[in-house]
Amino acid sequence: MKPKRTFTVLIEQDEEGYLVATVPALRGCHTQAKSLDTLMKRVREVIALCLEEDKNQPGALELVGIQQVTV
Repeated sequence: MKPKRTFTVLIEQDEEGYLVATVPALRGCHTQAKSLDTLMKRVREVIALCLEEDKNQPGALELVGIQQVTV
């Protein structure tokens, strides 16, 4: 059995009301949905796909932090 891994998921809401999830540790790993329940199901699916694609890629990124900048 593969060891379980934990990923940080960034969730934002767009102007149309969709929830958009991004997994910073996995390049290009994101999905969207109208409800949080659906979003989390899709996040698990897209993480599995991203991990499958990244088998031969360099190591994953690590989320260091989130900052807000006013311009």
